[in-house]
Amino acid sequence: MRGSALTEFTEAMAQLAAGVAVVAVREGRDDVGTTVTAIMSVSADPPLVLVSLSSTGYLTEMLLRRDRWAATLLSSAQTAVASRFATPGRPSARLLVAGTPHHRGQHSEALIIEGGVAAIEAESTRVFPAGDHTLFLARVLAVDYIDGSAAPLVRLRGRYRPVG
Repeated sequence: MRGSALTEFTEAMAQLAAGVAVVAVREGRDDVGTTVTAIMSVSADPPLVLVSLSSTGYLTEMLLRRDRWAATLLSSAQTAVASRFATPGRPSARLLVAGTPHHRGQHSEALIIEGGVAAIEAESTRVFPAGDHTLFLARVLAVDYIDGSAAPLVRLRGRYRPVG
Protein backbone atom coordinates (compact mmCIF):
# COMPACT_ATOMS: atom_id res chain seq x y z
CA MET A 1 0.00 0.00 0.00
CA ARG A 2 1.18 3.46 -0.74
CA GLY A 3 0.03 7.02 -0.18
CA SER A 4 -3.69 7.41 0.26
CA ALA A 5 -4.34 3.66 0.54
CA LEU A 6 -1.96 3.48 3.53
CA THR A 7 -3.59 6.56 5.08
CA GLU A 8 -7.04 5.01 4.61
CA PHE A 9 -5.89 1.73 6.15
CA THR A 10 -4.43 3.55 9.16
CA GLU A 11 -7.63 5.56 9.57
CA ALA A 12 -9.78 2.43 9.25
CA MET A 13 -7.81 0.66 12.01
CA ALA A 14 -8.09 3.76 14.23
CA GLN A 15 -11.85 3.11 14.35
CA LEU A 16 -11.19 0.03 16.49
CA ALA A 17 -10.83 0.67 20.22
CA ALA A 18 -7.73 -0.90 21.75
CA GLY A 19 -6.55 -1.26 25.33
CA VAL A 20 -3.47 0.75 26.27
CA ALA A 21 -0.51 -0.86 28.02
CA VAL A 22 3.10 -0.07 28.86
CA VAL A 23 5.49 -2.89 28.04
CA ALA A 24 8.81 -2.74 29.86
CA VAL A 25 11.99 -4.79 30.02
CA ARG A 26 15.07 -4.56 32.21
CA GLU A 27 18.24 -4.77 30.18
CA GLY A 28 21.31 -4.84 32.37
CA ARG A 29 21.41 -1.54 34.21
CA ASP A 30 18.84 0.13 31.97
CA ASP A 31 15.05 -0.05 31.71
CA VAL A 32 13.23 0.32 28.41
CA GLY A 33 9.49 0.68 27.90
CA THR A 34 6.92 1.88 25.43
CA THR A 35 3.17 2.40 25.14
CA VAL A 36 1.39 -0.24 23.07
CA THR A 37 -2.15 -0.84 21.90
CA ALA A 38 -1.40 -4.11 20.14
CA ILE A 39 -1.41 -6.58 23.01
CA MET A 40 -3.86 -9.43 23.26
CA SER A 41 -4.71 -12.62 25.04
CA VAL A 42 -4.03 -15.64 22.81
CA SER A 43 -4.77 -18.60 25.06
CA ALA A 44 -6.07 -19.27 28.58
CA ASP A 45 -4.54 -22.76 28.88
CA PRO A 46 -1.67 -22.26 28.77
CA PRO A 47 -1.89 -18.50 29.39
CA LEU A 48 -0.33 -16.78 26.37
CA VAL A 49 -0.24 -13.18 25.18
CA LEU A 50 0.93 -11.54 21.98
CA VAL A 51 2.43 -8.09 21.64
CA SER A 52 3.20 -6.31 18.37
CA LEU A 53 6.05 -3.78 18.30
CA SER A 54 7.64 -1.67 15.58
CA SER A 55 10.60 -3.64 14.24
CA THR A 56 12.80 -0.53 14.32
CA GLY A 57 12.02 0.33 17.96
CA TYR A 58 14.55 0.09 20.75
CA LEU A 59 12.20 -2.06 22.85
CA THR A 60 12.09 -4.63 20.03
CA GLU A 61 15.88 -4.69 20.02
CA MET A 62 15.88 -5.28 23.78
CA LEU A 63 13.20 -8.00 23.64
CA LEU A 64 15.24 -9.85 21.04
CA ARG A 65 18.02 -10.05 23.67
CA ARG A 66 15.95 -10.47 26.82
CA ASP A 67 12.95 -12.82 26.94
CA ARG A 68 11.26 -11.70 30.17
CA TRP A 69 9.18 -8.53 30.31
CA ALA A 70 6.17 -6.94 31.99
CA ALA A 71 3.02 -5.25 30.73
CA THR A 72 0.93 -2.83 32.77
CA LEU A 73 -2.61 -2.48 31.42
CA LEU A 74 -3.27 1.18 32.10
CA SER A 75 -6.28 2.72 33.81
CA SER A 76 -8.19 5.78 32.64
CA ALA A 77 -6.31 7.84 35.25
CA GLN A 78 -2.98 7.10 33.52
CA THR A 79 -3.24 9.08 30.29
CA ALA A 80 -0.11 11.06 31.19
CA VAL A 81 1.86 7.84 31.73
CA ALA A 82 0.71 6.53 28.33
CA SER A 83 1.78 9.78 26.66
CA ARG A 84 5.19 9.78 28.39
CA PHE A 85 6.02 6.27 27.22
CA ALA A 86 4.72 6.99 23.69
CA THR A 87 6.97 10.01 23.12
CA PRO A 88 9.77 9.38 20.59
CA GLY A 89 13.34 9.80 21.84
CA ARG A 90 12.33 9.33 25.44
CA PRO A 91 14.85 8.71 28.23
CA SER A 92 15.25 5.58 30.32
CA ALA A 93 11.99 4.13 31.61
CA ARG A 94 13.22 4.73 35.17
CA LEU A 95 13.08 8.47 34.50
CA LEU A 96 9.61 8.16 32.98
CA VAL A 97 8.20 6.56 36.13
CA ALA A 98 9.84 9.02 38.52
CA GLY A 99 7.08 10.26 40.81
CA THR A 100 4.73 7.48 39.64
CA PRO A 101 4.16 4.53 41.98
CA HIS A 102 5.85 1.45 40.54
CA HIS A 103 7.79 -1.66 41.47
CA ARG A 104 9.85 -4.38 39.81
CA GLY A 105 8.31 -7.64 38.75
CA GLN A 106 9.42 -10.67 40.71
CA HIS A 107 9.96 -12.82 37.58
CA SER A 108 11.12 -10.27 35.00
CA GLU A 109 12.70 -7.51 37.11
CA ALA A 110 10.92 -5.15 34.68
CA LEU A 111 9.19 -1.97 35.85
CA ILE A 112 5.50 -2.43 36.66
CA ILE A 113 3.43 0.72 37.03
CA GLU A 114 0.97 0.68 39.90
CA GLY A 115 -2.58 2.00 39.52
CA GLY A 116 -3.39 0.22 36.26
CA VAL A 117 -6.24 -2.22 35.76
CA ALA A 118 -3.82 -5.17 35.75
CA ALA A 119 -0.19 -6.12 35.24
CA ILE A 120 1.43 -9.28 33.97
CA GLU A 121 4.90 -10.68 33.60
CA ALA A 122 5.68 -12.76 30.54
CA GLU A 123 8.43 -14.67 28.78
CA SER A 124 8.67 -14.59 25.00
CA THR A 125 8.61 -18.06 23.48
CA ARG A 126 8.37 -17.25 19.76
CA VAL A 127 9.13 -14.21 17.65
CA PHE A 128 7.60 -13.56 14.22
CA PRO A 129 8.42 -10.83 11.68
CA ALA A 130 5.21 -9.20 10.43
CA GLY A 131 5.70 -6.41 7.90
CA ASP A 132 7.12 -3.38 9.69
CA HIS A 133 6.41 -4.97 13.09
CA THR A 134 7.68 -7.87 15.16
CA LEU A 135 5.26 -10.13 17.05
CA PHE A 136 6.27 -11.58 20.42
CA LEU A 137 4.27 -14.60 21.60
CA ALA A 138 4.80 -14.99 25.32
CA ARG A 139 3.93 -17.34 28.16
CA VAL A 140 2.42 -15.52 31.13
CA LEU A 141 4.64 -16.09 34.16
CA ALA A 142 2.47 -14.23 36.67
CA VAL A 143 -0.39 -11.83 37.07
CA ASP A 144 1.16 -9.14 39.25
CA TYR A 145 -2.13 -7.45 40.18
CA ILE A 146 -5.71 -6.88 39.06
CA ASP A 147 -7.86 -3.88 39.98
CA GLY A 148 -11.35 -4.57 38.71
CA SER A 149 -12.61 -1.29 40.20
CA ALA A 150 -10.42 0.86 37.91
CA ALA A 151 -11.67 1.86 34.46
CA PRO A 152 -9.35 0.86 31.59
CA LEU A 153 -7.69 3.31 29.22
CA VAL A 154 -8.35 2.75 25.51
CA ARG A 155 -7.15 4.40 22.32
CA LEU A 156 -9.78 5.19 19.72
CA ARG A 157 -9.55 7.46 16.67
CA GLY A 158 -6.07 8.61 17.63
CA ARG A 159 -6.94 9.64 21.20
CA TYR A 160 -6.75 8.11 24.64
CA ARG A 161 -10.23 7.66 26.09
CA PRO A 162 -11.43 6.42 29.45
CA VAL A 163 -13.99 3.62 29.56
CA GLY A 164 -16.80 3.74 32.05
